[in-house]
Amino acid sequence: MAAFISCHCSTSLPTSKFINFQKLPVNRNNAWLTQHFTPRCSLKSQHRHRHQCQLQSEQKRRPFSLKECALSIALAVGLITGMPSVDWSSTAYAANPVVTDISVLISGPPIKDPGALLRYALPIDNKAIREVQKPLEDITESLKVAGVKALDSVERNVRQASRTLKQGKSLILSGLAESKKDHGVELLDKLEAGMDELQQIVEGRNRDAVAPKQKELLQYVSGVEEDMVDGFPYEVPEEYRNMPLLKGRATVDMKVKVKDNPNLDECVFRIVLDGYNAPVTAGNFVDLVQRHFYDGMEIQRADGFVVQTGDPEGPAEGFIDPSTEKTRTIPLEIMVNGEKTPFYGATLEELGLYKAQTKLPFNAFGTMAMAREEFENNSASSQIFWLLKESELTPSNANILDGRYAVFGYVTENEDFLADLKVGDVIETIQVVSGVDNLVNPSYKIAG
Repeated sequence: MAAFISCHCSTSLPTSKFINFQKLPVNRNNAWLTQHFTPRCSLKSQHRHRHQCQLQSEQKRRPFSLKECALSIALAVGLITGMPSVDWSSTAYAANPVVTDISVLISGPPIKDPGALLRYALPIDNKAIREVQKPLEDITESLKVAGVKALDSVERNVRQASRTLKQGKSLILSGLAESKKDHGVELLDKLEAGMDELQQIVEGRNRDAVAPKQKELLQYVSGVEEDMVDGFPYEVPEEYRNMPLLKGRATVDMKVKVKDNPNLDECVFRIVLDGYNAPVTAGNFVDLVQRHFYDGMEIQRADGFVVQTGDPEGPAEGFIDPSTEKTRTIPLEIMVNGEKTPFYGATLEELGLYKAQTKLPFNAFGTMAMAREEFENNSASSQIFWLLKESELTPSNANILDGRYAVFGYVTENEDFLADLKVGDVIETIQVVSGVDNLVNPSYKIAG
């Protein structure tokens, strides 16, 4: 096992065209409303295997090499143990972490919910709304207690959130962007009324009704927080400024046709792309989606750790821009808590930021990121992957992926079904359902 971990240190991630673990593995005011829509999956029976973990023996064009298999095992060890690299000494870990008020506020068990991760990743600094959000998020932990005993803890969460909202409402209102204030006020009113309704649910000891109401309230919180963002918060470096950029967020639906699965026929995955923290990476993807680049493409890797696609037919391993007849590549792009702009072109390990917390961590099942060449940080093009793992034991920055690969979104609906996908399943379509107006410099509109 030590040999595998050592191998991790020298190679960072497995090498192959297909995960490519050298390519790892592969209108804003009402944007919050898109979170309400729940895409459906077509089940062929009532019972299904939610988490298939068997390794696929065949990948696109060729099987795994022995090196890939060994390093995939090492990846599994790293994901489970959170062991970063044997070269990371205790003195390296002693480096001062980047700590913000918000990171202190949300410290604790790793946040695994994609909605919560997206909320905390918004570029806002309004402590009042965050202090309303946190006890509402904590209801999830409270509900882990069996039976109606959980409701005592839930009631404390609700009382805290309600009290904080009343005390901090003026500060929340002052944080709303002027152009979005009316919408934000409307959502705050709904949030306040909804918390009264949740209090009544708890008092009525109706445990089953708590989680749906919690989800509704957190959607209102998301909307309020998004209404606090006034424009795009920073300038992208000049060398990347003319690339397709997503200056905000966008939501896409990915419809996958599932083959040879007695339980699942097709599924629509809803994905939220975060251009606030990865404008170049998310912009590149949205631009490719608008070109219908992924439509009809097969899933090319599905091994229990990741699902990957994006390698086009032919010798090219990425998107060939017809206007240049060259592969379009994008830089490694990683936003860190406490920073106003992302880091470009270097891993956090290379920057010496061993304890830095990424804004978009690999915590959630269905975390979406760019694949790239192992030793070329700026080699990502079109290959994308989704992580089939929740960070139960390893916090952000303590696994082998955070700070090395560019996360740019999360699957927020039907993410569990990712585990049912396999090599050969077909992406029928990926469509932008909101936020396309946040894409600037769209190359897909240029003829040729």
